[in-house]
Amino acid sequence: MIDPMRRTAALLAVLLGLVATTRSSAQQEQQPPAPTFRTDINFVRVDVIVSDGKGQPVTDLTQADVEITEDGQPQTIEQFRLIRIDGNPRPGDPPPRQIRNPDDEQIELSREDSRLFVFFFDDYHVRLGNSIYVREPLSRFVREQLRPNDIVGIMYPLTPVNDVSFTRNHAQVESAIQRFEGRKFDYRPRNLFEEQYARYPTETVERVRNQVVMTALRGLAARLGGVREGRKSIIYVSEGLTAMLPPQMRNQDALLGPINNPVARNPSVGENNPREETAAFFASTDLLSEMREVFTAANRNNTAIYGLDPRGLAVNEFGIDEAIGPNQDRRALQMTQDTLRTLSEETDGRAIVNRNDLVAGLAQVVRDASFYYLIGYTSSQAPTDGKFHEIKVNVRRRGVDVRARKGYWAFNAEDAKRAVTPVVETAKPIQQALASISTSVQSGKYVRTWLGTARGEGGKTRVTLIWEPLPQVPGVRRDAPGRVAVIAANQRGDLVFRGRSPDAAVASAAPPASTSAAGARVPTAPAAAGPQRIVFDAPPGSLDLRLTVEAAEGGTLDQEQRTITVPDLTAPDATISTPRVHRVRTVRELQTVAADATAVPVAAREFSRTERLLIRFDVYGAAAPTALLMNRNGRKVADVPIAAATAGGTHQIDLGLNTVAPGEYLVEITSGEVKELVAFRITG
Repeated sequence: MIDPMRRTAALLAVLLGLVATTRSSAQQEQQPPAPTFRTDINFVRVDVIVSDGKGQPVTDLTQADVEITEDGQPQTIEQFRLIRIDGNPRPGDPPPRQIRNPDDEQIELSREDSRLFVFFFDDYHVRLGNSIYVREPLSRFVREQLRPNDIVGIMYPLTPVNDVSFTRNHAQVESAIQRFEGRKFDYRPRNLFEEQYARYPTETVERVRNQVVMTALRGLAARLGGVREGRKSIIYVSEGLTAMLPPQMRNQDALLGPINNPVARNPSVGENNPREETAAFFASTDLLSEMREVFTAANRNNTAIYGLDPRGLAVNEFGIDEAIGPNQDRRALQMTQDTLRTLSEETDGRAIVNRNDLVAGLAQVVRDASFYYLIGYTSSQAPTDGKFHEIKVNVRRRGVDVRARKGYWAFNAEDAKRAVTPVVETAKPIQQALASISTSVQSGKYVRTWLGTARGEGGKTRVTLIWEPLPQVPGVRRDAPGRVAVIAANQRGDLVFRGRSPDAAVASAAPPASTSAAGARVPTAPAAAGPQRIVFDAPPGSLDLRLTVEAAEGGTLDQEQRTITVPDLTAPDATISTPRVHRVRTVRELQTVAADATAVPVAAREFSRTERLLIRFDVYGAAAPTALLMNRNGRKVADVPIAAATAGGTHQIDLGLNTVAPGEYLVEITSGEVKELVAFRITG
């Protein structure tokens, strides 16, 4: 059972975009020249942190003061730089630029005068109470330790790595911290991925969760390695990975709990049992071996992991209500803490474990990122043996403390061949389109949304928001969404639109639609059963949107803020509106939808082979459109015929799915030099 589930977890993690290595060029505006990125597989980078007897950084070393050995053999230092960053703008510099789009992100992440931190919230391995407790010290760290230039990202285990956004808006980071909710040992599924294994034994579910977390950490390290050469810091908020569960928690059905576990309330079972102790030893050893891929990826991408245990000074792993014997409890606690220590020590981070003063530990993260030497050398041994090679850094000065990673795992022969063999990379637009298939777990708790644009009136662009409720998760009780409210404003803060669906739009100067002029509450909307639409015209340019999901019974369920770029579709050159997707199941339904200009498209992008897709769009300009069906790698599968639309657009595509194998696909629509992509997934 273990190996199939491990392969399944890894495969699904890849499909969700958890591992996507992105390489961006270092673009800087009025900054010092970008560092040269060494890509030789035998080139080794080491961050070296040197402090004096008082713990203060030593910043006056020269290359002659440092020697480095690999497996006892001296190495020739080819790169030696002191990195000194305090997170503040230099005198006379303009205020730090806010990150509003991918272009800003690429430029700002490559700057050498900014520190980069990512909070990885491992909700799979943090109990709810501990996640609530850790919010305050993390928020305090953001308020007191971070500076204007510092860039922060937020990630969860199921966040696609290309969806991790970065910001200098520290208030926004605090808000994200306050929403962190742990669910350790809570096996209720919250998305389609988790539903696939929710009824498996708890031991299997824990193994899947471990694999998802480790895959996500590897993908995050790879992405961070692609944006800059200097040190990056991952603050890994977790109680540690679970190597083995005690017998009392080995339930045959994770969702049902201990109903079918006869020893669930017997604390003596497994206590002082040699077989349990032996099994625990091997389970811990196996897990630490699997973790090697994580810190290998982190070291290759110069990323330090700081394991932060929100339990503080922990004395036990399980609560009294879980009826676990004291020896098993102590062993389980030690195993989880060991995973945090190993991840941190092997990546040149620090484990913030078994201490109640978490803020002091977090302050060390900032100090490490502020003063360090970036040293690089080409290994004289050029190993391709797949083994660990020890690194030692010696400073020819008395009374200093030197910290550097202990070594690295070399490529094996197969890895080395793969690393130097050019591969065809999937084009970025295709990656972005495929990433839109899966709904973000953290921002899509209640609804799924789609945004499209078409030519509007008076030189404006028509913006359409489609939202539809996410399916209820079995066994999880939650309020049903009744409507979505939208407020749109331009960059000057001028109100462009305010409205709701299924309510009609209200004038921009009117009070919020949930309240009448007399202050009385408007009757609530019934729970939405299908896609709903909000349409408004906006001038081309940047537009800030605030989406509020309201419950059918009233009250706010969720909120989201996003910034979009509204295109100018008035140009005489050929342009295309955003394609609108309708799902149909019968020929009669296809005919009905095709003739209805007001039919509401769907936001979902996952369909079965028994369905058909009607894709409608508008072409502006004289160029005749063409279309292709492509696989997820961007290779052509078939030509797709385009016909004149009966209603609701200038053109339409009728795409039957019954002859297409399950998988992820794209329809590429081309008109002149303009292309639009529609990505979707076909299930069995």
